[in-house]
Amino acid sequence: MNSAKPLWQPTDDQISVANITQLKNSIEQQFNASLPDYPALHAWSVNNLDEFWSMVWDDCNVVASNKGERVLLNPEKMPGAQWFPDARLNYAENLLRKTGSESAIVFRSEDAVRRALSWDDLRDQVAACAQYLKSQGVEQGDRVVGFMPNIPETVVAMLASASVGAVWSSCSPDFGVQGVLDRFGQIQPKVLFTADGYCYNGKFHDSLDKVSQCVKQLPSVKSVVVVPFKNLTENIKLANDSFITYASVLDSAGNAELVFEQLPFDHPLYVMYSSGTTGAPKCIVHTAGGALLQHLKEMRYHCNLNDGDRLFYFTTCGWMMWNWLVSGLASGVTIMLYDGSPFYPDGNVIFDYAADEQFNVLGTSAKYIDAVNKAGLKPGQSHDLSALRAILSTGSPLSPEGFDFVYEEIKGDICLSSISGGTDLLGCFIGGNPTMPVVKGELQCVILGMAVEVFDDDGTALQGQKGELVCTKPFPSMPIGFWGDTDGSRYHKAYFDRFDNVWCHGDFIEITQSGSAIIYGRSDTVLNPGGVRIGTAEIYRQVEQLDEIQESLVIGQNWNSDVRVVLFVRLTEGVLLNDALKEKIKKQVRQNCTPRHVPAKIIAVTDIPRTKSGKIVELAVRSIVHGDSINNKEALANPEALEFYKDLTELAVD
Repeated sequence: MNSAKPLWQPTDDQISVANITQLKNSIEQQFNASLPDYPALHAWSVNNLDEFWSMVWDDCNVVASNKGERVLLNPEKMPGAQWFPDARLNYAENLLRKTGSESAIVFRSEDAVRRALSWDDLRDQVAACAQYLKSQGVEQGDRVVGFMPNIPETVVAMLASASVGAVWSSCSPDFGVQGVLDRFGQIQPKVLFTADGYCYNGKFHDSLDKVSQCVKQLPSVKSVVVVPFKNLTENIKLANDSFITYASVLDSAGNAELVFEQLPFDHPLYVMYSSGTTGAPKCIVHTAGGALLQHLKEMRYHCNLNDGDRLFYFTTCGWMMWNWLVSGLASGVTIMLYDGSPFYPDGNVIFDYAADEQFNVLGTSAKYIDAVNKAGLKPGQSHDLSALRAILSTGSPLSPEGFDFVYEEIKGDICLSSISGGTDLLGCFIGGNPTMPVVKGELQCVILGMAVEVFDDDGTALQGQKGELVCTKPFPSMPIGFWGDTDGSRYHKAYFDRFDNVWCHGDFIEITQSGSAIIYGRSDTVLNPGGVRIGTAEIYRQVEQLDEIQESLVIGQNWNSDVRVVLFVRLTEGVLLNDALKEKIKKQVRQNCTPRHVPAKIIAVTDIPRTKSGKIVELAVRSIVHGDSINNKEALANPEALEFYKDLTELAVD
């Protein structure tokens, strides 16, 4: 075990009733295995891939017309392995197995307007939308896309698409026209779902003008379905005859029968997109069976979710956590949707929602937790969070101070799971565990079934040292490729070029002796002053403890045949970056890291560029500082922020 004192420790009773414990007990009985602790269970899961994933299938009651006897073909090949080759199933059928009048979806908007869909209502609307898609000639493999806020109708449209075997892809409505075309233009969608607009920070933003511009340049789109954002009975002024209202789709359905096409395990379900900040977005193709099985495993065993629980994740429809959240329906979970700013009218809005609806699991980003902390809020004192038993954090490494804040000011008796994975695998490599302690600054464990190791530059496995996060064996949610990459060369280059037959994920990480993990940032943004590799997260953890600093971004600048560390800081209102503050920052970094970590330059900025999902874009800033062009600014939430970094005179001097 880790020698550090845990911030939280599950009780013996909590451990004994946890789903992951029940799974362990079943494996021990069925396979006569001795699994005294989680490391032993994890080792068994990756050394017995066929048996483990078959057990997950059965234990999670996957609905399928056929499972088949074979689980994994070509396990020695990455890419090239094939999961459940004889299976036939439908992703939507697994998410819609539950019936009744209880809420399947609860939605809350920025202005606290609440809507809910029961399981029966959800099925009826999916049936109607599926019938409409068929009327438009949508067939297996066709693409259906959403330019949608995070509302119930987006879930309906996706499930309808999946039920007929179409491929779903979505962008959040804050994308500009070019950002949408950069994504949807590559996959030639047949039907597009949109809302008439969305609310953010107290303002309504119209979407139909952008949609009209997009459709003119998407000749494959046959029809556009428009959903009123606030009122489903609103009379929308449609742009042209190819647009139809969502109400008309429902009205024309009659008593539509819901039919689930039985499809191969590796039938395409989603096209997801890389951030696109350094080139055209990669179109990552994920499978129905892979997404379903990976998400069931993560939710049931690593989040300990059960039928009737209430699951929330703060996300837009342009981030993979939306796809992950929706899969909660397959476990009988009520999914809680929110659309709008998490700080409008103030930083309490998400906790208001959590208290009113009694969330059991609340997911968000590390940046959001840090922002709530910086705002001086104390949600645990101001809100009834008695039902909350887990908080999930992802998007970037959660700082040790973020861990302290959660336990001191949100809830002390809670499993805080800092998780890490990505769009690339539509799930997690590292995550939570309700039966293990939580240690400050550390991710609890490597996820079951994921053969994660840490390699040095030569491909040698490391323990207790920093290196590249790799996965040495196949997993079901590994994408089947990139859309349009006919020979697979781009896909191979993205993950398998660095180490032969090994998935290289691009995270700079350490697996501790106890099996927990520490993430130091993306390996492609690792700083290298004097040949010493430094993770950017190490610097952020120190700098952002200071009250004077709201947020920071660090890059390595090529300088005098070496690399120097350059730190950009967004200051607290009323603070000036004078020599005294610069020295305070340097001292904080030097005392808690090493002299190599100390920034050579510290520059105040008014804004820090970030992606639509809130991740800061170190690579784009580094590129623009070095005079390289940024061709895909549409991928950014605030592209105007990049202008400050261009031709910055302060970077041209010692």
